[in-house]
Amino acid sequence: MLKAAYRALGDLTSTPFRMVLVKSIALTIGLFVIVLVLTELLLVTLTQFSWPWAESIVAVGTGVVLIVAFFFLMSPVAAAFAGLFLDQVAETVERQHYPADPPGTVLPLRTTLPLAAKFFIVVFAVNIIALPAALLGFGALALIIANAYLLSREYFEMVAMRHMAGEAARALRKRNAPAVFLAGLLPAALTLIPIVNLAVPLFATSFFTHLFKSVRLPSS
Repeated sequence: MLKAAYRALGDLTSTPFRMVLVKSIALTIGLFVIVLVLTELLLVTLTQFSWPWAESIVAVGTGVVLIVAFFFLMSPVAAAFAGLFLDQVAETVERQHYPADPPGTVLPLRTTLPLAAKFFIVVFAVNIIALPAALLGFGALALIIANAYLLSREYFEMVAMRHMAGEAARALRKRNAPAVFLAGLLPAALTLIPIVNLAVPLFATSFFTHLFKSVRLPSS
């Protein structure tokens, strides 16, 4: 497991990983710029005040709120966009580290889209709860444990389904449940760290790809 984590950290510095991270952040910024512009246009259209200064206050206040929301939601939104590229990330890891193994099958959008949505929900929930929970050691620990289970299950099965059917992937995870859960503790803890959590989807995909390769039976 430590070897898998070390390899995953090394993968983060590779060009393909950096490109996916840049794409997800760029899409996130683009989305918020569009939301900001549309919101300001709606305010100009729908709010009519007798006093020009009132309109200025509303416009500035709305802009400030949206900017704060951007910094608060940047991580989960970027994680959701990164989820669209996770199959590509897994393929890169397999090609670089396991060229002699049979290549995995590209997952359809009906699989990758729900994964991106699930990760967005998980990270969004963590961002909401993390602030008060951080003040309580037990609360933060409970968050990490819960998300370790959720993230490890989703990422391990996603990687495994590139090589086997869904039922077989779930069975493999269950046979290695302790190791898979313990592996999930690291990305779960990283989701609580601002900025760092932007790279969690990429790290987790690489991490669980290496873990899958280490636990899969040769006959699987």
